[in-house]
Amino acid sequence: MLIWLHLVLFRGMFWRLREGAPLPPVPRRVAIVIPARNEAETIGRTIASLAAQNFGGAFHTFLVDDHSDDGTAEIARKSAGADRLTVIAAPPLGPGWTGKLWALAEGLRQAESFHPDYVLFSDADIVHSREGLAQLVSRAEAGGYDLVSWMVKLRAETFAEKALIPAFVFFFFMLYPPAWTENMRHRTAGAAGGCILLRWTALMRIGGIAAIRSELIDDCALAKAVKSTGGRIWLGITSATSSIRGYGTFGEIGRMISRTAFWQLRHSAILLIGTIAGMFLTYVLPPLLLFTGRPLVMALGALAWALMMAAYLPSLRLYGLSPLWAPGLPLVALFYTGATVHSAILYWTGRGGEWKGRAQDVKA
Repeated sequence: MLIWLHLVLFRGMFWRLREGAPLPPVPRRVAIVIPARNEAETIGRTIASLAAQNFGGAFHTFLVDDHSDDGTAEIARKSAGADRLTVIAAPPLGPGWTGKLWALAEGLRQAESFHPDYVLFSDADIVHSREGLAQLVSRAEAGGYDLVSWMVKLRAETFAEKALIPAFVFFFFMLYPPAWTENMRHRTAGAAGGCILLRWTALMRIGGIAAIRSELIDDCALAKAVKSTGGRIWLGITSATSSIRGYGTFGEIGRMISRTAFWQLRHSAILLIGTIAGMFLTYVLPPLLLFTGRPLVMALGALAWALMMAAYLPSLRLYGLSPLWAPGLPLVALFYTGATVHSAILYWTGRGGEWKGRAQDVKA
């Protein structure tokens, strides 16, 4: 119960999920860089949504085709006018780089001639609202932020997605509370990689994207680099901009988590054991205490479980889901713990995670 009192009251109120009020538009020059590897299913809607932006400033999209073999580039060209889109073929992957960051680096190299005030990093599955770009820029200008990031609304249509995706958002903001990310006195720095607006001067100050070239969790690594050089960060949510990438089954979501979970634990067996113990103590033990038959212990377990469910409700509300999903959070936590253990096993056995046919986080 003390753990949940601490999480609810003293961890930056992470569970409240802030979207931010609309702000008046500010015209600036924005280069939009999208890395894309075999994104034929989603890239058309992403490019079309960017071409239709209601934005008073100048903007141009640079799509980096990362050796796709499914017609990604052709679909993108058909979805936007030539005056709004430049398609770039990514060179062969450089040593020491992850694929996504290598593609971003090539896009940034091409975007430099556009002389942007900001660069927007967008994933290839993000459908942006018509006011999205304007609101990101306005947020940065109004608050003097060097990096503004939205956790976009992820797809939650299948049973597995409804069970697990709201918890993904909940756990993310627990790790990276937006209030702590914004506060310069806190070392915490988080960003959501699907939608990041970065001031060009801040990018140059950290040494360009090459400063984080080997990172798998590149969004939070970028936020950390910006904040460590004196940059200000804003992290929030949006229900207007969304991801259309589906992770329809429990297996697909599990593999998505397994790709980077053990990397986040710095490949440490000690941190893995601590994570397993912490997840059990925090999420699983409270409902189990109801079966002890000891009134005080049962009451404390019930209170802890109630606090857990209350904190989870805003995440469920964001996805339009019933509060009846809330009691299942301990089981969801067990699933995420299992995926983290699986991530460690993949690393230790030399297989690593995989994304679009590329192995990631493979033990040397």
